[in-house]
Amino acid sequence: MSASTIRPMRDTDWPAVHRIYAEGIATGHATFESEAPDWERFTASRLTRHRLVAETLEGRIVGWAAVSPVSARPVYSGVVEHSVYVAAEARGLGLGTALLQALAKSTENGGIWTIQASVFPENEASLKLHLANGYVIVGRRQRIARMTHGPLTGQWRDTVLIERRSPVI
Repeated sequence: MSASTIRPMRDTDWPAVHRIYAEGIATGHATFESEAPDWERFTASRLTRHRLVAETLEGRIVGWAAVSPVSARPVYSGVVEHSVYVAAEARGLGLGTALLQALAKSTENGGIWTIQASVFPENEASLKLHLANGYVIVGRRQRIARMTHGPLTGQWRDTVLIERRSPVI
């Protein structure tokens, strides 16, 4: 695979972003969501200025990252929850790191001081990626929700709450 660049997500990237999102969901270790949303729901819940894709020199989208506000209350205007997904064929090539670093820069430029996420403890690759990129473990949420899809349907799952505090804001 050729080198990739990180750039803002465009509406026309949605088919590839949707495919990568669905691929992550199918692993059973990426999200409680049972299916990727449609474009309208995705775009309504993510902050436009902080949606990124990893694109190969050939124009193939192989990863994405986006953030959602955690609250409508003004006091939390600088706190977001993020998602980061890398296509299976592009994992292990540093794209997760590139996406997280670009997302940190984008959010800091936008006045956001905290990025948080919940990760399944079984998703060791994601935890390792985040810890290597300035995130810390805040705690473990035990039996926070039940899976609604895949081989773990009906099972209670824990999540590890992680966050990155901006060192400049």
